[in-house]
Amino acid sequence: MGWHRELLIGFDLETTGTDPHESRIVTGAVIEVRAGEPLGRREWLADPGVPIPADAVAVHGISSERAAAEGRPADQVADAIAEALTGYWKTGVPVVAYNAVFDLTLLSAELRRHGLPSLADRLGGALPAPVIDPYTIDRSVDRYRRGKRNLEAVCGEYGVVLDAAHNAMSDALAAARLASAIAVRHPKIAALGPAELHRHQIEWYAAWAADFEAFLRRKGNADAVVEGLWPLREPAEARPV
Repeated sequence: MGWHRELLIGFDLETTGTDPHESRIVTGAVIEVRAGEPLGRREWLADPGVPIPADAVAVHGISSERAAAEGRPADQVADAIAEALTGYWKTGVPVVAYNAVFDLTLLSAELRRHGLPSLADRLGGALPAPVIDPYTIDRSVDRYRRGKRNLEAVCGEYGVVLDAAHNAMSDALAAARLASAIAVRHPKIAALGPAELHRHQIEWYAAWAADFEAFLRRKGNADAVVEGLWPLREPAEARPV
């Protein structure tokens, strides 16, 4: 069968900004997908506790007023999403997120911000796995393809329908379908088990980061640093010793 035809969990967050250590959750979605077909789903709207900047509202359409009126407290949303994801990881089911390092780092920061158990705490000390990140995989298997690598562009490359970009549920479903589509096009990816694929993505992301950092330095940015950790970046003080 291959992992791409088994149960996958699409996951996405829409947020107040682009810094995963400082931004807050506005909406979240977790959806079960098997062979491309959506099954169970859960969605959250949070009151982030801070104003949602206009440029973020322009992306996902959720205003501060709506979040305050209809959203659940941010700590409850972060806790519920973490419980949902770790429940799947405990049974070995892969979680699929496009540019996973952003969403998981931001979720982790929210848990820390509200004094809640970390993802590792909920997993008995283990790191979140298996994670499948179509962004990281596509960048490895089709390294020299020109053009954008955002979710919308890569869905177009693989023929995956993205109903409403920057809607958390649409993005989560598209990410899961995209992971399967990449596996269909690239049998070597389909042949890997989820745990093995997870390990490869750690290596691929680190290699990309090193290459990009070297490129920036060749272009004159002598102090460029590109973080190579995947799929989660904790601040140095929060990392396990």
